[in-house]
Amino acid sequence: MGTDFPLIVGMILAAQLDPTGVLIAFGLMQIVTGLIYRMPMPVQPLKAMAVLVIAQKASGNVLFGAGLAIAIMMLTLSATGLLDVLARAIPKSVVRGIQFGLGLQLAQLALKDYLPADGNAGYALGAISFVLILALLGNRRFPPAMFVIALGILFAVFWKGAGAGWIHTLGIHLPTLHVPSKQNVWTGFLFLAIPQIALSLGNSVLATKQLASDLFPERPLTIRKIGFTYSFMNFVNPFLGGVPTCHGSGGMAGHYAFGGRTGGSVIIYGLFYLTIGLFASAGFQQIVIFFPKPMLGVILVFEAVALILLLRDLSGTKSELAIAVFGGLMAVTLPYGYVVALIAGTAIFYLARRRLEHLPR
Repeated sequence: MGTDFPLIVGMILAAQLDPTGVLIAFGLMQIVTGLIYRMPMPVQPLKAMAVLVIAQKASGNVLFGAGLAIAIMMLTLSATGLLDVLARAIPKSVVRGIQFGLGLQLAQLALKDYLPADGNAGYALGAISFVLILALLGNRRFPPAMFVIALGILFAVFWKGAGAGWIHTLGIHLPTLHVPSKQNVWTGFLFLAIPQIALSLGNSVLATKQLASDLFPERPLTIRKIGFTYSFMNFVNPFLGGVPTCHGSGGMAGHYAFGGRTGGSVIIYGLFYLTIGLFASAGFQQIVIFFPKPMLGVILVFEAVALILLLRDLSGTKSELAIAVFGGLMAVTLPYGYVVALIAGTAIFYLARRRLEHLPR
């Protein structure tokens, strides 16, 4: 929630999207994914697209077109088997580097933007959330994130008065059908889908497959299946007015860190969005303005740490650990950093391996 919530809100406000379609589509995709995978396989907004939309205030029609464009790209890669080729070609150290970079970005967002958002009161809420999470971390019966989110909602409703306005907007709301034009698909492909594809290949598909194998080795998962569900979601989302979505290692790490072990955690999360979309989406913008960002920031920090700690399995190989760290730093500091990290990291890995093979024994 610490990553999804702000991106969803930002896109709704920047692209003037209808919250009803966004929330209902997002919730439905969570529920379908939980039923298909039966593990905490996350559904989350496409991060590169979200950042570009928020920064450039792209229109909703272009965003919907970009969703269809990347759905076609991912379906092509999955159906032709190119996803499996990429999975074999891209080394684990590069995947870990992308995860490391994402963890750094999440931590930076939390510490710089979220935690200081409400001044001293926010720091106090953040401290309470931090202690609460530490006390319950790893508790599968009482997952700490549920309590932190509930506490934030209570704070927004009773302390900041968010409950006074939106209660009058309650009612049944359904999404409006959207059909992106060819021009919107092409524009979305050029300006939103191309920058997104590198992060999707690295984090949404390859890193997610790697993390699923790490956390659930007894549950075999194929690259192709992840690609097909990724494309399926983005063939459906635009027509409901929803934002483009993907799977992701960060979301899975977050679910797992807070006790998620089955698809139930994803389904519960989806029901949260689906319920708001169906019954309270008209007042959604007013609600989220009052939710304390420092509490989301604390959740985000724990997700970031979970991602960064994945570097531990490279500790026995100094060269691969160096490639992963270097790749992560490139991802967060360079323009199109994830593209650069993916290509440069893979090239460095094979050059280093080739050099080692030719050293005298």
